[in-house]
Amino acid sequence: MRAKLLNRARLLRCAIVSSLALPLAGCDWVVLNPAGDVARQQADLVVIATVLMLLIVIPVMAAVVIFAWRYRATNTEAKYDPEWNHSTQLELMIWAAPLLIIIALGAVTWVGTHLLDPYRTIGRIDAKTPVAATAAPLDVEVVSMDWKWLFIYPEQNIATVNELVVPANRPLRFRLTSSTVMNTFYVPALAGMIYTMPGMETKLHAVFNQEGTFKGLSAHYSGAGFSKMHFVTRAVSDQGFAQWVAGVKADKAATVLDRPGYIALDRPSIGEPVHHYASVTPDLFNAVVDLCVQPGKICSSQMAMLDAKGGVPKEAAMLNVAALTYDKNGRVTETPVLPGSVVAQTDRFVKAYCSDNRPMSAAPSDLAAPRSLDRLRGAGINQASGPHVSLAAPLMAPAS
Repeated sequence: MRAKLLNRARLLRCAIVSSLALPLAGCDWVVLNPAGDVARQQADLVVIATVLMLLIVIPVMAAVVIFAWRYRATNTEAKYDPEWNHSTQLELMIWAAPLLIIIALGAVTWVGTHLLDPYRTIGRIDAKTPVAATAAPLDVEVVSMDWKWLFIYPEQNIATVNELVVPANRPLRFRLTSSTVMNTFYVPALAGMIYTMPGMETKLHAVFNQEGTFKGLSAHYSGAGFSKMHFVTRAVSDQGFAQWVAGVKADKAATVLDRPGYIALDRPSIGEPVHHYASVTPDLFNAVVDLCVQPGKICSSQMAMLDAKGGVPKEAAMLNVAALTYDKNGRVTETPVLPGSVVAQTDRFVKAYCSDNRPMSAAPSDLAAPRSLDRLRGAGINQASGPHVSLAAPLMAPAS
């Protein structure tokens, strides 16, 4: 009878362990078994750090069980010493082992963090293959939107939405930014996560070591469409990549991604299908980073240049800030609130605003110049005596 009970207990334990392991069957182990060398080194770093920490965790957990069993109330043979309070040997063991592991963990992490810096160019394709001195990386410009991904290939002069196709065994150089909120670009099989931020550019260097189809996603919550903000990533041969580029250029449904097209694409959408652009307006990505895709917006670099030269007077600064504004409504509206091109042509707007301090939105379309231009003195503003000399044009020149 007892033997049957023991067998049933063993069977029950096996069933419990098996049922607990079932959820792991659905796990995707791509992080620990990636297809890119950078991700491979990051996976090794995770494993090494975990093993080093387990060198402390496992003995501590085992000691808890051993001490609880050895000094249980029913064990009368255990030595009872209520006056004991210190052991030099025990103190050395308790503190020396964790200290050595922390030193080793810190050294491994410090070295790995610097070697795997996303801004650092890669020096090898895999553990046995260094990057050839003549090998040129493929440039890909990435823009995170609400809620989709835009990929621009400047060398090939094409762009895609929610599809990233790159050649395997070739260094990749990503330039990343965001058109809305901060987000995170993440292809687990390729490399670790890298943030995208509006008005800023981040970089990522990586490589695929094998061909295949992988998943890319946003790893940073960004609103209602976050759960569908993913994209297909395909690593193909050099020949396959050339054929894909030719196919995009020959696609009759593919259009030109110019600035108006980008502004239209930038409107929030959920579950955006994959589509292509057969050509791209030059320097579009730089305009996205500089916050001046929309005609009339002052670029951040232009504003920084004005500040470096000493700034502008308060009256002109208020106008510049209005034209620099790059919020959601200002970005997607068809008619900018204060388009620089219009302001540049109608310099009387600035003069009238500075003369009577009326709100900019209430300024009439035809205003005479103020009696004095003294209040307009400032760095970057040329003084002139004519009533219709453009003072706004140097500050509000439309972005190219």
